[in-house]
Amino acid sequence: MTTQAALSPTRRSAYAVVLVAMGVALAPYTSIPAGIAKINPTQHFINVLGAVLLGPWWAAGIAGVVAALRNAMGLGTLLAFPGGMIGALLAGLCYRFWPRLTAAAVGEVAGTGLIAPVVCALLVAPVLMDRAIPLLALVPSFLGSSLVGAVLGVLALRLLQRADVVDLAGPHP
Repeated sequence: MTTQAALSPTRRSAYAVVLVAMGVALAPYTSIPAGIAKINPTQHFINVLGAVLLGPWWAAGIAGVVAALRNAMGLGTLLAFPGGMIGALLAGLCYRFWPRLTAAAVGEVAGTGLIAPVVCALLVAPVLMDRAIPLLALVPSFLGSSLVGAVLGVLALRLLQRADVVDLAGPHP
């Protein structure tokens, strides 16, 4: 059984590699065009797993690597960077301060569904994509995608806990 505090650096790296591989392998099957964005509930599922198992910085790093690889494969847009990384970071911080799976899920949905669309509409789209994207065009798709992924992440973690693969009741850094 594992907790964040009990993981060796090697095991943390291995978990991160597996989560990146899952995110990239599932992306072709779960990337859904939603206007200018390509939503991917799998990313938010991975974010919750990474946030709970590894912590906020690892989760954000995993989201960044998956976003880069999705973009390289043509399965994402530049919106994937704030869309995934902000939610992952907030999910990890929420779980660190309130060690409950629902806290991680709420952090993911708030970060990706509410904060990331603002960053995307005001910074990423006009500066990096040379486009204007209305904020209200992004919020529903980002919210929906993050909600589905966060629920799946919580369910997966509960199943892993029931199977005695992870110990979510242990100490948290």
